[in-house]
Amino acid sequence: MDVVLEYADYYLLDSLYAKWVPADPLHATSTLSALSNASLPLLNASSPDPFSAYLPQPGVPTSAWPQDHLGRQLLSLSVITMIGINLLYFIFAYASYAFIFDHRLKSHSRYLPNQISKEIRLSVGSFPGMMVLMMPWFLMEVRGYSKLYHRVDEYGWAYFFLSIPLFLLFTDYCIYWIHRGLHHPSVYRYIHKPHHKWIVPTPFASHAFHPLDGTAQGMPYHFFIFLFPLQRHLYLGLFVFVNVWTILIHDGDMLVDHPLLRFINGPAHHTLHHIYFTVNYGQYFTWADWVGGSFKQPGKELDPLLDALENMKKKGGKAE
Repeated sequence: MDVVLEYADYYLLDSLYAKWVPADPLHATSTLSALSNASLPLLNASSPDPFSAYLPQPGVPTSAWPQDHLGRQLLSLSVITMIGINLLYFIFAYASYAFIFDHRLKSHSRYLPNQISKEIRLSVGSFPGMMVLMMPWFLMEVRGYSKLYHRVDEYGWAYFFLSIPLFLLFTDYCIYWIHRGLHHPSVYRYIHKPHHKWIVPTPFASHAFHPLDGTAQGMPYHFFIFLFPLQRHLYLGLFVFVNVWTILIHDGDMLVDHPLLRFINGPAHHTLHHIYFTVNYGQYFTWADWVGGSFKQPGKELDPLLDALENMKKKGGKAE
């Protein structure tokens, strides 16, 4: 998130805050005098980012709220987060729904009336709550408390590429146990049950969580960068990837014959999770389910499309 905030500050927010919260003229004059004989730093002087060379250099602060002002960061991150998650959700969920989701599944006996609009309402209604709950972590990240680093050569290319599977394995295992814990009877009915309202989910159900549910399953992504170094542009890319992956595993595509299905927790596995509830808790891989005894192998006979096709025959062959 620090990357997005950094670019937003330099291309847009500096000028906006200068208009909304202008600096005292005396302060601006003294700042100009202090900088007159100094070379301006890149975006982060302590650890220059090679990408920063392509951005305009900062000018004299003209807002009473400089870039490191806590209130400014809180407001900026809140707006950026809400815009970003809505764009990711609607763009990729719609694309998955339009081009991958089998619309015949809407004839399934467990598909709810007006289900898509209900999924969207729950998702959009939960975004503000999840944003508030995750904001302390975003703030700690942009204020330099995490292990995010700037230059690839700080840890080398070998670690750069190694950190990708490390991130996926770490977060997958954490999410497995968090997800499984959310199915405990003392928790399930209060927090996780809203997501399982969708027995036959569409991609729009991907983010249809109770805010506490979505936050709990999102925490490993934040934990990782406080435990392990991760290049910050790579972190942003992985953060986008996990949101897109969450959408894709809700597309209902029951691919069952590919050999990678023994290792990759894809849409077929997650479809069975929504149908049977206590299987396939993993996010990307199946290994945690194998270890935890909760793995269920997708099979053609388990495809919810069979029920949908049967209902279509009864109704004259038309999908709802």
